[in-house]
Amino acid sequence: MDKPVKLEMMGLHGFVGENFAAAGDEGENTPVGRVSYPPGRYGNLPYPTNLRRAEMIGSAMDTPEHSEVAVDPQRQEQAREYARIRHRLLLVDLLISFALVIGFLATGASRAYREFIVNLGIVSPWVQVAVYVGTLGLAYTLLFLPLSWYRSYVLPHRYGLSTQTLRGWWMDWFKMLGLEVLLGFPIVELIFWLLRTHSQSWWIWASILMVALSVVLGYIFPVLILPIFYKLTPLEDKELRRRIEMLAGRTGVEVAGVYTINLSSRTRAANAVVMGMGRTKRIALGDTLYEEFTPAEIETILAHELAHQVHHDVEIGMVVQALVTVASLYLAHIFLRWGVRAFDLQGPGDVAALPLLALAMGLFSLLLMPLTNGYSRWRERLADRFALWVTGRPEAFADAMTRLANQNLSELEPPPWVVWLLYDHPPLHQRVQMARTWSGDRGSPG
Repeated sequence: MDKPVKLEMMGLHGFVGENFAAAGDEGENTPVGRVSYPPGRYGNLPYPTNLRRAEMIGSAMDTPEHSEVAVDPQRQEQAREYARIRHRLLLVDLLISFALVIGFLATGASRAYREFIVNLGIVSPWVQVAVYVGTLGLAYTLLFLPLSWYRSYVLPHRYGLSTQTLRGWWMDWFKMLGLEVLLGFPIVELIFWLLRTHSQSWWIWASILMVALSVVLGYIFPVLILPIFYKLTPLEDKELRRRIEMLAGRTGVEVAGVYTINLSSRTRAANAVVMGMGRTKRIALGDTLYEEFTPAEIETILAHELAHQVHHDVEIGMVVQALVTVASLYLAHIFLRWGVRAFDLQGPGDVAALPLLALAMGLFSLLLMPLTNGYSRWRERLADRFALWVTGRPEAFADAMTRLANQNLSELEPPPWVVWLLYDHPPLHQRVQMARTWSGDRGSPG
């Protein structure tokens, strides 16, 4: 599943988003880190940090709170260097992954391992799938553990982006592994049961299963999954909470509450999300955002988040992802029909066909990524325009974007090919420029 749309399917929408070129990975061992939290820090920078909350919150809604934030050139140089390293790591990850899957199929190793499992006296197809997936999945995870550790712990600490301890990293790693086993094993078992019993229509039923699971996850994520990794507490700042609630009221979005999330336990990044669906929908401010941004800047960021609710982006994202899921599973069905003959497999329900299934869906997601990211950037631009319209604070919005670039070690102007291929949000310089040139027309949010 491609990340930009998966973000919608989880009912979680982050302001900064998953920009591979800008985002860090110190949170990748958490479900939030994987979809929405780039790292960042202020560190020893020449612009203000730890802003005095009492002074800022004392401002009224209509009081100007603008003091233009300057781009830090040194941080931008570091951001470009950090992005280049991450691009190389991403390429290495992809090349190794595809090489392993293709090699495991082409050499007959997948068939040989299935025969090894059968020769152990395991005759139940359910147990065969469990042993095959469990052992190879563990081997794959351990093989990539050094790369994951370097990318999500060593590198962010080297650039001063992560606040996470080594013990905390390992705890998150095991938690995420447990979640993947808990959710992944039943899905794989059910898909192979469908392949064995409904070899021609399995992809239809699997699509229904995947879409239904995504909807359920969207509801339970804020109340059951997120607390495993992060602590959410009701926002104690009464004045800021009042401003946020008034903003939500102006947009017509009902939320179950306004919370802070302890991002600082893992990162110095700033971010905010609207997560959940229905009665579980809530606003969450990263404590790093709350501590370092002015109320006006926070207001524009949350206006952007609320715009996604006004524009029904979560619901539209579900429809889009449902179509993508159906298409990818159908193509996997075609791939399997060809692969059974090409790799001398026993049938589509043969557990040795799992690498072929993974290869088909992985290639489809990779090829589709520029399209889904382009769609996501379009929706993000609409949300930015709505935020400007509903708040009337273009200066605060531009300052928030600049502060994010400084704090999150994000490139203001990444190469166009990087944006086209990897960015699900517009690059920050475009967002700043749009705010600076905003006409102030409050007749329509666009």
